[in-house]
Amino acid sequence: MEHEDCYKKVSTPKYECLLFDVDDTLYPLSSGVSAECTKNIIEYMINKLGIEEEKVPVMCAQLYKEYGTTMAGLRAMGYDFDYDEYHSYVHGRLPYEWLKPDHTLRSLLLSLPIRKVIFSNGNEAHVAKVLSRLGLEDCFDDVICFETLNPTPKDKSENNELAKVLIVCKPFENAFEEAFKATDINPKKTLFFDDSIRNLQTAKNMGLHTVWVGSSQRTKGVDYSLESIHNIKEALPELWEVVENSDVCYSEKTAAAIETCVRA
Repeated sequence: MEHEDCYKKVSTPKYECLLFDVDDTLYPLSSGVSAECTKNIIEYMINKLGIEEEKVPVMCAQLYKEYGTTMAGLRAMGYDFDYDEYHSYVHGRLPYEWLKPDHTLRSLLLSLPIRKVIFSNGNEAHVAKVLSRLGLEDCFDDVICFETLNPTPKDKSENNELAKVLIVCKPFENAFEEAFKATDINPKKTLFFDDSIRNLQTAKNMGLHTVWVGSSQRTKGVDYSLESIHNIKEALPELWEVVENSDVCYSEKTAAAIETCVRA
């Protein structure tokens, strides 16, 4: 069979790609991990950047609102810090043990006959740790993370110039554009899952179909809403529907997962 070593033909789903945020999407806000992340950001601003303690909470929230992430806002304001150091302080100290293996979500993801991609503002190590704790590390075909959107120059002499560049992150269009290019995503054939309404509204404006995770309400920019990611099959049964006589090919990894689930 042509391309037998690398590809297997399977039927075409309604969408070509499912794009997933990580934090507060693959696991619930109630886990408390995001609250701890905010605490770490505040401590970093006080202890590492020397910002007055009484100003930090309001400043943290304002930067997040205006620049997409507090980190991006700090950089835009001219604060000079190492990206890896920041991520180590903010994410490296999180209580990941609060996250437990999610066998239900794992089964749902592996049963989906569609390419699945992570799209997070978080750094690579953080995303990997979360997926590992949830038992989902082999459920996705690609990962778009901070390093994807903000690559470090190979030439260290360019680092000074890098410090002058604004951080690329959701909810801004340039982050989505970079994500599409990095993983060859067609937005019009992609379904995007996120807990952030502003991320979803940008996505909708750029042609993606959208799912608001963590809410049962529908609003502007939202095509579907899920109180929990576990409700995906009840809310979107069409994701499991396939069309015969397709000429679309899926990666060996995705095809193998589909075959395993069918046999089960």
